[in-house]
Formats: sequence, structure tokens, C-alpha cells
Amino acid sequence: MKPDALGWLSGVQRVASPNYDARPPYTPIDLLVIHNISLPPNEYGGDAIKQFFTNKLDHSEHAYFAQLKGVRVSSHFLIRRDGQIVQFVPCNKRAWHAGVSIWRGRSRCNDFSIGIELEGSDFEPFTERQYDALVRLVRRLRRTYPIGDIVGHSDIAPDRKTDPGPFFNWDRFSARQG
Repeated sequence: MKPDALGWLSGVQRVASPNYDARPPYTPIDLLVIHNISLPPNEYGGDAIKQFFTNKLDHSEHAYFAQLKGVRVSSHFLIRRDGQIVQFVPCNKRAWHAGVSIWRGRSRCNDFSIGIELEGSDFEPFTERQYDALVRLVRRLRRTYPIGDIVGHSDIAPDRKTDPGPFFNWDRFSARQG
């Protein structure tokens, strides 16, 4: 995995999302935000996440999808349950993953962060393959960007978000980081 000039990583699946824009000029990318997502909730596999991040979700396919109509979000990366990494937005662009957020007194975390979604939920553990892929991805990103902090979505938007959730093992992740 090596990023090109725009921030697309080699060796990962690429599914381009339209849900991004330019970062503010001269803004270092120094925060990494970990999320979880499953569509429909607590169900894994399938293409619903890809369809959601590319604005192609069939809202009639599942009752839950109706509430996502008109929502335009993305993330830089998704790590599937089997460890497959999918990239939706080049790292040098601002993915729409954090929403209203603040970290260390800085608001608008999308401006200076990279978002990584783990396929999962707040209700069960993530897989070993996901942790392995996450560690590899974070190591690669840290070689390229001045990432100083790695946080959960719940850390930057505590009043509205809970992910990556209570089953994300921060100690395991930190130990594997070295």
C-alpha cells in the first residue's frame, strides 16, 4: 500500500465516492477517526455500504434505508469483516465522515482527518482480520501524513455518536501498533 500524489493507496479496492470536497489550504492531516458501520444495521456483507457512500443505495430495499434518503456521506476507507480494505476518497481530499465535531479545540474534524470505517456495530467484536488490516493501514498512513492522534467518532462527537463502540479493543489496537 503506497499512496499516489492524490492520496489513493495502491493495493486496496477503489470505489470512488462523490461525497467529498477540497480540504482547506495548508491544513495538515493529523487526525485519524475510527468509525463502525453496517447496512442494514448489524448485518454484514453485501454492497449496501458501497452503494450508500456512492449515493446509489436503493432506499426501498430495506425499511432502515428510508431514513438515509438524501444523506450524503463518505469515508476515506472501509475495512470489511474479512480484512478487505476499500478506499472511497483520496486522502488528500476531505471525506464527509465526521459531521459536527471537535478535537482538542479544533472544530470541523473533516478538514484535518482521515476517516476509517470498520464493518461492524456497537454490539459485537470486530474480527482479527479487521485489526490486522487496520494496523497495516494506519502504519502506512502515518508514514505519509503527520497523524498525531487516533480517536473514535465518539471522541469527536460525544453527544451524538458512539462508534467505534464498546467492542472496539483500543488496548489490542494500541499494542499491535507497537
